[in-house]
Amino acid sequence: MENTWIIVASLFLIIIFLYWKISKDYFKNEVFSEGTWKNWGTKLFYWQGAIFVSGLVTALIVFLLKWTSILNF
Repeated sequence: MENTWIIVASLFLIIIFLYWKISKDYFKNEVFSEGTWKNWGTKLFYWQGAIFVSGLVTALIVFLLKWTSILNF
């Protein structure tokens, strides 16, 4: 059971890092203007979305791993 939480936490951190690497420049330059991006509310909105997307992707991957009997808990 302890290994499952380590796998899930590691998977979540990897996914949120990849999301940040891929989407930061896009949101900074295309979605929000330079002045808006410096506002803490905009960054908070970005990180809330990043955590939500990463949580959903992590849950989907864990569900698929459990469904294929690779991960047992």
